[in-house]
Amino acid sequence: MLSVKKNSQTFSYRVYYEDTDAGGVVYYANYLKFYERARSDFLRELNISQSNLANDQKIIFVVRKCQIEYHFPARLDDMLAVEVKISEINKVSLTMMQKITKSSQLISELTVELVCLNSQTFKPTRLPKNLLDLIYV
Repeated sequence: MLSVKKNSQTFSYRVYYEDTDAGGVVYYANYLKFYERARSDFLRELNISQSNLANDQKIIFVVRKCQIEYHFPARLDDMLAVEVKISEINKVSLTMMQKITKSSQLISELTVELVCLNSQTFKPTRLPKNLLDLIYV
């Protein structure tokens, strides 16, 4: 069985005023933005450019489904650690497990399935070999 090059990667993000509600707590939907940024940065760390995939190979990734749990609120000016881990790879999709922590306090957890689509037809397409080569050892 092949293993993923980087089992997990963690990225740091600060909570800004725009991320919060009137009480200074991160608005629930904005956690998805932190998760999305970390997934994009994770792919960049593997030298995978989503814009190059879209322009050169005519493929994009879209969220098929996600499940999120909230455990503790994040607040204005908090420094958050967002971990990304690929948990499953299929012919046309990736499943990632993610979590947000603040000083080892679990804030939120997410499981997200990303599907690879042809950007012209919006139909599922196989993950390209060159992308898999960058993901696997």
